[in-house]
Amino acid sequence: MTPRQNRHRDRAGRGIPEATVARLPVYLRALTGLQERGVATVSSEELAAAAGVNSAKLRKDLSHLGSYGTRGVGYEVEYLVYQISRELGLTQDWVVAIIGVGNLGRALAGYGGFASRGFRVAGLLDADESIVGQEISGMTVEHTDRLEDMIAGHGVSIAVIATPAGAAQGVCDRVVAAGVTSVLNFAPVVLSVPDGVDVRKVDLSIELQILAFHEQRKAGGPDGFAPLAAADAPAGAAQYVETVEA
Repeated sequence: MTPRQNRHRDRAGRGIPEATVARLPVYLRALTGLQERGVATVSSEELAAAAGVNSAKLRKDLSHLGSYGTRGVGYEVEYLVYQISRELGLTQDWVVAIIGVGNLGRALAGYGGFASRGFRVAGLLDADESIVGQEISGMTVEHTDRLEDMIAGHGVSIAVIATPAGAAQGVCDRVVAAGVTSVLNFAPVVLSVPDGVDVRKVDLSIELQILAFHEQRKAGGPDGFAPLAAADAPAGAAQYVETVEA
């Protein structure tokens, strides 16, 4: 059994909810900031405020790690950083391959936060012959024909897909067939994967649309949405609203 499989089994055995797991990186980011400022201990209220959650939720989350803090003192920042890093698997290096080296792929390749958080980018791949061979952030872009060789040769654990939508599923199928079970997807498409493969999707347009929703609510006052003028409404909208309200 691989270390990753062991970690998933241990996490399941301890019953750590997925919602808690999703918040652990947020806590770690806040703690790292405190650590960089030389803060030795932090109360649950201070850490919760820095992470943007309520203190009761934070204390419950950290209790899943066996960390309860000390009354009147709080949590030891350095030790809590270690606890969360260990739980997230960041005490060992994880090898990453970035497939798709357009503007987004280049930005990801140049991101300095990977190495400091336990991730090593082993290589960049693209199907565009005009990009293959270019030097980007100290790495030479290789052709996607070498995808399986790179995964096997470097022990890639995580594939980052930053290709156009039409190519993403084919690339995903190949990395999964090559043994990668964790995929970070930036392509604007939902990927289909077998059981046992984890996919995290990052869609900037969706995030912008959510912000637009909140902006519209704020503009509309306490009732939520501003009234839609009849001239701006799509054809048939009034009939649809009447049907729903009936």
